[in-house]
Amino acid sequence: MFGLANPELGVLMLALFIVFIMLGFPIAFTLMALGVAFGWLAMGDTVFALVVQRAYSVMANDVLVSIPLFVFMGYIIERANILDRLFYSLQLSLKGVPGALAVATLATCAIFATATGIVGAVVTLMGLLAFPAMLRAGYDTKLSAGVVCAGGCLGILIPPSVMLILYGATAGVSVPKLYAGALFPGLMLAGLYMLYVIVRCWLNPALAPKLPPEEYDVPRMVVFKALATSFFPLTLLILSVLGSIFFGLATPTEAAAVGSLGSLLLAAAYRSLSFRKVQESVVLTARTSAMVCWLFVGSFIFSSIFAYLGGHEPIKTFMAWVDPSPLMFMIIAQLIIFVLGWPLEWTEIIVIFVPIFLPLLQQFGVDPLFFGILIALNIQTSFLSPPVAMAPFYLKGVAPKHVTINEIFAGVMPFLWIVLVALILVYTFPGIALWLPNYLY
Repeated sequence: MFGLANPELGVLMLALFIVFIMLGFPIAFTLMALGVAFGWLAMGDTVFALVVQRAYSVMANDVLVSIPLFVFMGYIIERANILDRLFYSLQLSLKGVPGALAVATLATCAIFATATGIVGAVVTLMGLLAFPAMLRAGYDTKLSAGVVCAGGCLGILIPPSVMLILYGATAGVSVPKLYAGALFPGLMLAGLYMLYVIVRCWLNPALAPKLPPEEYDVPRMVVFKALATSFFPLTLLILSVLGSIFFGLATPTEAAAVGSLGSLLLAAAYRSLSFRKVQESVVLTARTSAMVCWLFVGSFIFSSIFAYLGGHEPIKTFMAWVDPSPLMFMIIAQLIIFVLGWPLEWTEIIVIFVPIFLPLLQQFGVDPLFFGILIALNIQTSFLSPPVAMAPFYLKGVAPKHVTINEIFAGVMPFLWIVLVALILVYTFPGIALWLPNYLY
């Protein structure tokens, strides 16, 4: 058996994890297997008691109970055909804006992402609904693809984000504070997307031809009725859930339960609720929740053994040797997370690599809440940046055959630069992220 601290063994453990992930091994079980194996080498049979303790602590975490409830809420809304009503109403109300269909798509994505937080679901549904509509209207293929992919990723950042729940549980940061901190940056990013589309379509109208009058020349009462039956009910549900969390009226778990009930009532009001849709939503929720929980169990075991071996020490030594300023530390950390976004999904980044940075935050005077908001912004790029970008591949799976993956990749590149601009703005003006949580709490 090895001694108490063995940083070299910790680094080897981390390197093997990356190799096994590249080879396609299941992430959660790879984490557990490596944690148990290296733990047994370091601490003997005691590691098995640690495995049981960590598994129980994850399952008993009240914050994580909100994940299946929020996911269920999203799947019910997805299957209740609320999205097509919402897109149609926003399309009518924004008819006079340059690139109206693209702006309506981004607004729909922002609202729907807020309700679901599931990137794959939003990109796929908008790829089936809005993407063909934009192509039929003569919109530029690259612009249309970029709008759908970028808008679909907003659910990572805008509350109630599942990613923020996992970060809160990993970093020990209050989830309501994270939600309050992420609200303005998320809305700002969506606003920057819309501003880019409007300005670009205004400068080059050929990218987004105006719809023929017969498609949007409808009475105002029809527009108001469409908004009243789609936009307002869903927005009210979302604001009720988030408001109860922000103002301390309910915990995230309680708010998620109310949101799940509200989604069922909304689907029933639209006469879109059926036993089959509920059954599908329950099965998909169970699958997603099981993945998250097993991943969390594996990551807790892995990170515990990694810390026991002193795996953080080489990173601390490197940082001490570089002696970066707080700004340089933040740049290095965000660059590492950006690069990790190519081979890994955000779940692995949050539960495996974020704990490596957490001990360094106090050393450099970085607020863990602020650090989490920057990560949530940065991880937008994980779903957008080639060559391993999940959002373009989700869209490619439902796009017309003549649309190539290279066109989709070219379409998302301007939105990657916008995310970078948003990161710089939030870091330069921390009040964008910190004003609301400081005011409320």
